[in-house]
Amino acid sequence: MERDKEFLRRETKFFVFRWEWLLLVLIGITFVVNAQLSPHFLRYASIMDALSVFLEAGFMVFPMVLVLVAGEIDISVASIVALSSVLMAMAHRAGVPMALAIFVALGVGTLCGYFNGLLISRVPNLSAIIVTLAGFSLYRGIAYILLGDKAISGFPLWYSYLAWGYVGKTHIPFMLVAFLLCAVVYGILLHRTAFGRKIFAIGTNRKAALFSGVPVGKMRRILFTLNGLMAGVTAVFLTSKLGSSRPNVATGYELEVIAIAVLGGANPAGGKGTILGACLALILMRFLRYGMGLRNVPGQVMMVIIGFVLVCVVMFPNLFASRRTRQVVS
Repeated sequence: MERDKEFLRRETKFFVFRWEWLLLVLIGITFVVNAQLSPHFLRYASIMDALSVFLEAGFMVFPMVLVLVAGEIDISVASIVALSSVLMAMAHRAGVPMALAIFVALGVGTLCGYFNGLLISRVPNLSAIIVTLAGFSLYRGIAYILLGDKAISGFPLWYSYLAWGYVGKTHIPFMLVAFLLCAVVYGILLHRTAFGRKIFAIGTNRKAALFSGVPVGKMRRILFTLNGLMAGVTAVFLTSKLGSSRPNVATGYELEVIAIAVLGGANPAGGKGTILGACLALILMRFLRYGMGLRNVPGQVMMVIIGFVLVCVVMFPNLFASRRTRQVVS
């Protein structure tokens, strides 16, 4: 009986103090403030449109959570987006039907991600940050060599539906539906499958996971390949939104994607993270930017404010944990 009470107490405490509750509170505060700034904010169409901004980069957040949970990092994703977008556009300009050119983007992204994972898993003492830092320069550099400072446009009209279209007459963006489907898939993958348990095991203790029979090298290749694939998906939606492709697309996306994943509760040291937290963090970041946009806050000031909020929110649980540790020691 005492064991059951203790188990119930721990489960209740875990539920009450989940990181996602803090994000929900911050989202609620952001909604209230934005509603005060604009009487049109709470309109259904306004909320849907605000969610659609930067949503294409949200596709990269899901595999980034998996990578961070495994104790890795990938800073090459934005460059993979640029290269995938450029090669897709060049394929279409060369006469490839747009439907097939989309698969070019997905294939390029997947190959780049696999190449990262192959180097990281096969070359001893070569860390993920070094490999992906090289990829950060390599992939965007190839895009600039192929296209220079030029842009490619002239895509078919149906292609713009991916970013700007709505599902039926609901005013629900098609991209939002695709994003939610990916969230469900990655949520199940991370939290409800043996594959997800292996990711947590690797991030918690890589050596112990290896001795327990977890194929660490193979898992790392899969994780970075998934990251590349979703960068290709981002390239498809981003190019659809912009209506053109150029080598400088998605500049800075890698930092924002990592920031959203960390804000959502993913621990860069590994072993911790949720897809739900990542989704809530994305919503919070979107509506923070939207609210500051309503007040015409300059972009540089906006970056400072978001960075300050990110630091404060991420520091909060660490300060709480360190205080509790000091109490236990004393």
